[in-house]
Amino acid sequence: MQKAILGKKLGMTQLFTEDGTVIPVTVIEAGPNAVVQKKTVENDGYNAIQVGFGECKEKALNKPLMGHLAKAGVSPKKHLKEFRLEDCESYNVGDVITAEIFAEGDKIDVTGISKGHGFAGTIKRWGTHRGPMTHGSGYHRGVGSMGACSTPSRVMKNKRLPGHMGVEQVTVQNLSVVKVDLEKNIILVKGAVPGPKGGILTVKDSIKA
Repeated sequence: MQKAILGKKLGMTQLFTEDGTVIPVTVIEAGPNAVVQKKTVENDGYNAIQVGFGECKEKALNKPLMGHLAKAGVSPKKHLKEFRLEDCESYNVGDVITAEIFAEGDKIDVTGISKGHGFAGTIKRWGTHRGPMTHGSGYHRGVGSMGACSTPSRVMKNKRLPGHMGVEQVTVQNLSVVKVDLEKNIILVKGAVPGPKGGILTVKDSIKA
């Protein structure tokens, strides 16, 4: 990973190319990220930088975290995350990472927490088939067959059942950066990304590009 940044999903819109083609884009507030800590092999066993994103009030943080940020000379941050970059040596505590690390045409991977759907049935959660809707059938949106009768006398592992849907870490790979607005620290990404409006996202170089 050469570059990465912590950001926030602002929503979706669309852009038009010169020939009139419509491009659906997601608006991401990419940074600014302040480097809070620099980890090294000697002290921590690996190389990484810890960045902070999102301003907040001091009373929203506990004393250990406030001391951690004060040591770095960084204002209170709502979100912290580590990035293992190949060039961690080029960063110093207190540095600010902005959207300028990305350029139009870059391929990126975006990671976020998916929207929650509460307790969902198998049709919504897994896309299974429904039962007959006519001829007196009393079984429409149920689970369906649970397996064999006497052997093995149990429900097999990985059976798709109703349950909690969403609120999982999801990564969408190989998205394209359509536009970068350095004044507002905003990047426009082609297509959709995980999570609701206001959700926190990790944007990094695509591993498949």
